[in-house]
Amino acid sequence: MSDTRAKTLTTAAADAVREAAGDAFVAPRLGLVLGSGLGGLADSVEHATAIPYADLPGFPVGSVVGHAGRLVLGTLEGTPVVVLQGRAHLYEGIPASDLAVPTRTVRALGAETLVLTNAAGSLNPEAGPGELMALNDHINLMGANPLMGPNDDAIGPRFVGLGDAYDLDLRTALHAAAEAEGIDLHEGVYLAVAGPSFETPAEIRAFKVLGADAVGMSTVPEVLVARHCGLRVAAVSAITNLAEGLGAEVLTHEHTLQNAARAAEKLQRVLRRFVKDLA
Repeated sequence: MSDTRAKTLTTAAADAVREAAGDAFVAPRLGLVLGSGLGGLADSVEHATAIPYADLPGFPVGSVVGHAGRLVLGTLEGTPVVVLQGRAHLYEGIPASDLAVPTRTVRALGAETLVLTNAAGSLNPEAGPGELMALNDHINLMGANPLMGPNDDAIGPRFVGLGDAYDLDLRTALHAAAEAEGIDLHEGVYLAVAGPSFETPAEIRAFKVLGADAVGMSTVPEVLVARHCGLRVAAVSAITNLAEGLGAEVLTHEHTLQNAARAAEKLQRVLRRFVKDLA
């Protein structure tokens, strides 16, 4: 997708959201992306306008179980939000550039901050299934970047610095929210692979050498696009398993969803507190 076409689709998607909300539209302060099995928080949004991704121009529509595929606009803990309930993935055959449209739409609607969530495998035995991990950096081994191709300087710079990709102040606020809720929040580096196959034990050993604490198949494309268009970013992984070779479980997507549900209640509490404090 050319950058000009992506910009046109982003504008059209944002206009579609405003039209659907009508007189109830309030520009969101915060965007939330809810990953595999973590979409329940969207049901807590008040004064909600919910729109299927299929009805929004340019939005890639995924097909993975655990991703509802809808945008929800409204308020959460008194804060205007836009929630992306589910995401599309590279492994579904969706071009990396198409993944830019939802994040840019969040920005076009008025949000200044984006909080991303995902389900991930842990390379840290102390952060096992059901635990939460705030991300402080990432390693991109997806072999793709949604910013490749022509650049529109009106959206963001050609070359994006990522030294502060994961905002320290937002991360501090997440830790404060977790502490207030009595929930342990680990912290670490997220390594992104394209998927859809799970990693081999040898790959996990290599990733540990590289400095990874968690591994997954999403999030990094959104971080890149968000930083490009000026959104502040925070991210939290719901740990669903110990990575291949570190535990006895046979890894499956069903297993991922089951353990995501274990972490979802804690994640919702942390995010609700975070949003309340933001207000």
